[in-house]
Amino acid sequence: MAFLQIQFFSDALNVAATVNVILPEANQGIGIQASKQVELPGVLYLLHGYSDDHSIWMRRTSVERYAAQHNLAVVMPAVNHSFYCNEVHGERYWDYVSEELPRTMKRFLRISDRPEDTYVAGLSMGGYGAMRLALTYPERFAAAASFSGAVEITGILGRHSKDGLAERIFGKAQDLAGTEVDLMHLMKVNAGAAKKPRLYVSCGTKDFLYEPHQKFIPALKENGWDVTRYDEPDAIHEWGFWDREIKKFIEFMYA
Repeated sequence: MAFLQIQFFSDALNVAATVNVILPEANQGIGIQASKQVELPGVLYLLHGYSDDHSIWMRRTSVERYAAQHNLAVVMPAVNHSFYCNEVHGERYWDYVSEELPRTMKRFLRISDRPEDTYVAGLSMGGYGAMRLALTYPERFAAAASFSGAVEITGILGRHSKDGLAERIFGKAQDLAGTEVDLMHLMKVNAGAAKKPRLYVSCGTKDFLYEPHQKFIPALKENGWDVTRYDEPDAIHEWGFWDREIKKFIEFMYA
């Protein structure tokens, strides 16, 4: 796989942004079985968690090796602590990730922009971002995944109430139910979409974010979303689990 670090001026953020990208090559070198090349590879937008950045998936997992087997490009942006939202007192990261980033990557790179070749996934905060993208724009993605995702936005407010993060991102309003940042709301308003992605949602049973999944996943099914659930016994919020899950999701994408 080819590895690129792309830095470009973001109009949405009004600052230079950095994105890591891996792209398939015809010859992957010793030890990697590459897939047959096609003209334009599919693309996975892979989102980081709260404490990380655009480099973390390459540093902590073997995503490059997993992607090589499927002729898959992987785009890894950085969004700081934004929860992939337009911050009330900060930057427009939702505009950046949902609109500007895919438009810019298509302009810079020879990758497919067809919905059937486009995927999104993330861990923790990134799991929330991936689900929000898929539930807001279901027609854009073939599949989406959340690993140990922060799927309940009110829980985010409670966890970060003391450090000022919740107020900076979401403002003073404490009830976000029924708004554009509420995944439960989005799954209902877009339940009738003509085209919806397959969803994959996983979490460890000893993860501190496990409890919200008990109502999130049944609600997805009740609203007609095609969701595959995986609960790993005794797994916690850690990279061994996420490495296994990104491998499984890439296989799920092409199943």
